[in-house]
Amino acid sequence: MANPGTWSMVLRLCALILFLEAKVFVLGGDDSNVQGGNSIDGSGGVSELCVNDLASFMPPPYGNSSDIVCKPIWNTFVLRYTKTDDHVMNIILSAVYTTGWVGMGFSRDGLMVGSSAIVGWVNRKGQARIKQYYLQGSKSSQVIPDKGELPLTGIPATVVLHGPRIYLAFQLKFQTQLARQPLILAVGSGYPKHNNHLPVHTDKTTIKFDFSAGSASEAPIDFKQMKKNHGILAIFGWGLILPLGAIVPRYFKHKDPLWYYLHSIIQFVGFVIGLAAVVLGQQLYAKIDANFQTHRGIGIFVLVLSILQILAFFLRPSKDGKFRKYWNWYHHWFGRLAVFFAAVNIVLGIKIGAPGIEWKISYGFFLSIILLAVIVLEALARMRRTETKDTMPPNFQMNPVP
Repeated sequence: MANPGTWSMVLRLCALILFLEAKVFVLGGDDSNVQGGNSIDGSGGVSELCVNDLASFMPPPYGNSSDIVCKPIWNTFVLRYTKTDDHVMNIILSAVYTTGWVGMGFSRDGLMVGSSAIVGWVNRKGQARIKQYYLQGSKSSQVIPDKGELPLTGIPATVVLHGPRIYLAFQLKFQTQLARQPLILAVGSGYPKHNNHLPVHTDKTTIKFDFSAGSASEAPIDFKQMKKNHGILAIFGWGLILPLGAIVPRYFKHKDPLWYYLHSIIQFVGFVIGLAAVVLGQQLYAKIDANFQTHRGIGIFVLVLSILQILAFFLRPSKDGKFRKYWNWYHHWFGRLAVFFAAVNIVLGIKIGAPGIEWKISYGFFLSIILLAVIVLEALARMRRTETKDTMPPNFQMNPVP
């Protein structure tokens, strides 16, 4: 069983885990390099773009500038809105425009998939167009026109091209007051195709805007790199390194004690990378107010199994100890469960994030290589056991001397 030195090592490991979590928290929570801000003109005040007289070119009710809130939010995008006591909001989005389309989506969790968007453009004939779209998936064919969940009123939405800027105006009526809302801002250089299908965007970002605070605060956040880092860490930590570490003791025990040191080092490295993925995922989950309970739950379950495996390393009884058989069962099956559910969660995460076909191909390639290696090593191990059995001398019993 464990001695005082073992418990000292466990305490050091826990301290290391807390240190890594704090470091990843800082890296994941730093928004200082994210595009966006409260001012376009760099003076620290409200941009001069907010002093336009909307009544001179916007139809009612969008031209009414009394009690209007105006905030630059990203690049050349400026958001204006008014609200009433019965939760009716007039929203006007403007941006510098040359060709293509401009859009703003309302999301529950900060992700593109599942959101509804208002998109406007002026076609080559000079005709203004504005439509609601439902973002069913990440492909252009899955962005469905004339669908969505935005509570539009009977007041027609409108698009106006005024000077170098395009203005998208629409009215929404909510059941309750709109507060902190994830918004997706996007722009595309191509015109919508036949049947109003949108070309792929050329640039986009996600922000959290606090409509209840008026002009007090908006928090621009770009989650793209955070999601990418979370996925890369999870695939390499849980999906690649841990399975490779699990292969070592099954097929290389004849290389004693090398197999033991390799197994321990590989699994610990995989655990640290996987832990970083979980901590970064928690930060991302909190920032976008996500609601992926299954993905989050499986991730925490895999982390708990991995921590138990690390503790098993320090609490390993001797080979001839009476608890060694039960420790072996616990260590083997908890390890297999961790590897299996980690693979399931990676597939689920790729589906949720919808990062593109290249992620599916990459993980499928890694998984295929691991499975192929297991098949080859299992075949070689069986052949080795068969050869060993065939070369063993036959057992015989001498007759006792009378």
